Amino acid sequence: MVKVLVERRSLAPGGRMTALSERQIQIVRTLVEQAPDHVVGGLSQALSGAAPDASPDDASGNALGGVRRLVEAEVADRTLRNAILQPMIAMCGPPPDDRVLAFPARALAATWRGLKASEPDLIERLQAAEVLELSCHHIADAQDRLARAAAAGVRARGNPDYAAASEACDAARAGGADLFARCLDITPVVRRALPRLPEWITHTGKETAANARIAYRDAVAVADDAGPIFFHMLAGQLAQRWMVMRLISAVMDKPTERYLRDSELAGFCEGLLDEIDQALATIATLRSDQGRAAAGTAARVVDLTVQRILEIETNVEMPRDHGWGKRLAKQRAALAGLVEARMREAEHCAREALPLHTPRSHKAGGQKARGQAPQLSEPPQPDAVERALTLLTFVDGLNLSSNYGGFSAARNKAVEALGEFLERYVDSVLDLVRTQDVDDMDHAAAFLEIAAQFSCLIRGEKTGELVRRRAHATLNPDLSHACEA
Repeated sequence: MVKVLVERRSLAPGGRMTALSERQIQIVRTLVEQAPDHVVGGLSQALSGAAPDASPDDASGNALGGVRRLVEAEVADRTLRNAILQPMIAMCGPPPDDRVLAFPARALAATWRGLKASEPDLIERLQAAEVLELSCHHIADAQDRLARAAAAGVRARGNPDYAAASEACDAARAGGADLFARCLDITPVVRRALPRLPEWITHTGKETAANARIAYRDAVAVADDAGPIFFHMLAGQLAQRWMVMRLISAVMDKPTERYLRDSELAGFCEGLLDEIDQALATIATLRSDQGRAAAGTAARVVDLTVQRILEIETNVEMPRDHGWGKRLAKQRAALAGLVEARMREAEHCAREALPLHTPRSHKAGGQKARGQAPQLSEPPQPDAVERALTLLTFVDGLNLSSNYGGFSAARNKAVEALGEFLERYVDSVLDLVRTQDVDDMDHAAAFLEIAAQFSCLIRGEKTGELVRRRAHATLNPDLSHACEA
């Protein structure tokens, strides 16, 4: 958008680029400063071909070259900001829901401006860290001092930018400014924990648990009530926020439900249970007419729901007859019920898309009914086929989650039944083609392709390709014989 604006405003008569006016530069600067990090990064790449130096004789570089320098300066500034306030970056932006601790993005930007105004010497020192050959220890110490200075500035509203940050946080939630400052208070602790966070999440054990407890104690040493904030800040760094339950379990040595429920960290488990309820409601809305993309999304929701359930079961000791344990058991049963209902519907839709009929043979003494055979007199019904593909896509997406979700037996049964039906159906159609007992070969070819698509989702791509090869050989016998010859 910025590049388009520059090109429009700086195009002189005859198609020549002219330098931007001061007002235009200020407009561009404002747009760049307000843009998210990923937009600024993309803009920097887009302008990488612009001449960095402007000259009066340069018809193409005057405008874009100036914007490039402006964007590069913004990128460098944000890189330094993100290094100093690293744990706060993930906390600032639109929250996915009300349970997530988050602050307005403009609060972060205002805090950074306030910090540059109140601590210019320290920031300049970090900017020149490479030239000054500062050690990692000295850099970390300077970053920690700046985080504490930012916390004090936000609390005291020490300059107009700090005041703007405080007002933005208070406008977003009651007491938001104080909460924002408390996050800044423990930013040094969280920063030291971040390099070890992947190991804490993936390799749980005595050593990692001990290190996590040390980090937690460092956080509560800053403030007695900093525990929940510490875990919120770590959760913001994870691909799935609910994985923070592993850290809580490590710090509390796999707590019982009663112990965790009575602690200040109970909200994390309760929030995870609420997320499971929301996911169940989402899965329940899946309909066969919503399309394959919706089915794939629903299958991923099932997978994440199973992971959430396992996360609680693995990290909290709880009985199944009351409290959280009883609620979780009901959620497991509800998930299995929803999935199994969709599986039954998938089988019904697949059979509906590949219709059968009962032909009659004419013999002495009247007509005699034969077994069911594929109905090939009419072309496939697109709506019926799409409904079946939608639900079979859902079933296919449950391959990994079914074992841990409690519905593997139901899935295996549905897949086996559908697989056998498809085998019989394909064999029957091919027999009818060989005996020339088909009114329209195009109909037969279309139904065989549908059966191949269903087979891909039920038994894998190789099975589907085998159906296609068999269909091609039977529908084109002359071509097959020629290839063999």
